[in-house]
Parts: sequence; C-alpha cells; structure tokens
Amino acid sequence: MPDQHQITELWPKKYRTIWLSDIHLFSRGCQAEMLLDFLRWNDAEQYYLVGDIVDMWAMRRSHYFPQEHNDVLQKFLRKARKGSKVRYIPGNHDEGVRKLFPLLPLQFGGIELLPDAIHITADGKKLLVIHGDQFDGVMLYAKWLAFLGDRAYSVLISLNRTFNLVRRMLGFQYWSLSRYVKYQVKEAVKFISRFEDALVAEARRRGCDGVVCGHIHHAELRTIDDYIYANDGDWVESCTALVEHCDGRLELIHWQMRGVAETVHEEQDEFSAVPTFMPGMAGFHG
Repeated sequence: MPDQHQITELWPKKYRTIWLSDIHLFSRGCQAEMLLDFLRWNDAEQYYLVGDIVDMWAMRRSHYFPQEHNDVLQKFLRKARKGSKVRYIPGNHDEGVRKLFPLLPLQFGGIELLPDAIHITADGKKLLVIHGDQFDGVMLYAKWLAFLGDRAYSVLISLNRTFNLVRRMLGFQYWSLSRYVKYQVKEAVKFISRFEDALVAEARRRGCDGVVCGHIHHAELRTIDDYIYANDGDWVESCTALVEHCDGRLELIHWQMRGVAETVHEEQDEFSAVPTFMPGMAGFHG
C-alpha cells in the first residue's frame, strides 16, 4: 500500500472533466463518505452529474437523511460557486427533476439542468452524455418490474454492507459481494451488451463520436464499432468515475481508499469489467 509520501505526490489531481452518476443520495446503499473522499482529492474544470444523483424512490420508502449525503450536495454547489461548470442530467431515480424540463434552460445554485448534453473533448471528440434509462426495456415497458427489482436490489446491497463491515473488522479491503452475485446471472451479460449497443446506436444517430452514460451500475470504457462507449459506473457498489485529462484522454477511476485510486481502464485498452447488473434491475438501479 502506498505510504503518505507517495499519496502526497499522486494527489490531489485536476482534470478537465469528471463524470459521476448513480450516487443514489438518501438511499442506504449510497457510499457518500467514499464520494466525499474522492471529491477532496480530485477536482475538475467541469462536472457532469449523469443521473440518479438523488434517489427519490428510496426517499418515498423511508426518511433517511444522513449529514454526509447533504455534504455531497453542498460540495457540488460549492464547486459551482468557485467557477467549475456543473451540469446535472437527471435519471430515473431522480425523474421528478425531469418535470422541470419545460422550464429549461434552468439553473439552481449555479448548476445547469439538462435532459442530456453534448461534450466536446480537448482532442475534438463529440460525446453524447445521457443517463441511459431511456434505452432500458424494463423502464420503458414494465415500470412496475423496475420498482419490484429495486427492492430486491436494496436487500442485496444491505447484505453487501454487512459483509464488508465484517471484512473491515478483519482488516480486509472493500469487496463487492453484490457485484459478484449479479455476475453469476448469465442474462446480466446479455442485457449489458444490448444496452451498450443501443447507446452507441443513439450516439451514431446524433452524429457523435461516442456516448457517456450510467444507469446499469457497470463501469466500462471501450470502443464499439469505432465509437466510444463510456459508463461511469456508480457510488453504491463500484465507486467509479470517468475523467478527461487535459489532452482529451479518457480514464475510468475506481476509488479504493483515501488518496489511493486504481486505474480500471483506459480508452485504448481492451477490458472486461465484472458486470454490476441483474436482469430486471436496469430500470430500478441505474
């Protein structure tokens, strides 16, 4: 493990752009402390909040408002006040915000609200930024299944928290039991592939070079038919973020612990991440 001297040399880091999604604030699965730690050690000229930032579904079920979750919101507001561009693209769990779309363009606290966005990288690539639930068949055609799956997912995340509490007591690092369980379901891999293909097809239709999305809690960065497919993951299980360097290079960061991160994947590499989706859950967690 890197010592404190090494950490000081590596961090903090400043990026051109950071994409974050599926934070699920005010749900019990949200790893707000990990995200706050990430935001302390990483900064950017612009941020994209790519949906499911606040979990309105969870808020309907229980009154769970820990201070750390409010601190995350305040952190983004402070970044906007200090000059960073912050754009918020709602997802299905914060779909109530989409009701404000008729009022667009809209800003609150310096944060711009958008249904989707086009981002131009430093090296000239045109990227569609969208949450992705619009391309999830469960959300489109059987929304009640999405809510049913959301409850099952909550149980799995609860087991994951208990499992990792025991691991910490024994001196082990975080390991996602929920990711492992979902990976055992073969249909998950099929869904992810269909989801990725649909998002790339939409980017192609809009004349873009690629797409950045969230929704399925499966962090990934690769090319599909010469188009960039980037999914920035989530802050419930994987604790991942997509970043753009000053030269336009994209990188997927998996936040491990305070001041120490692991590079999961870079744009040029071939990488097959562990799926973090269970069939029927695309519409309820992502």
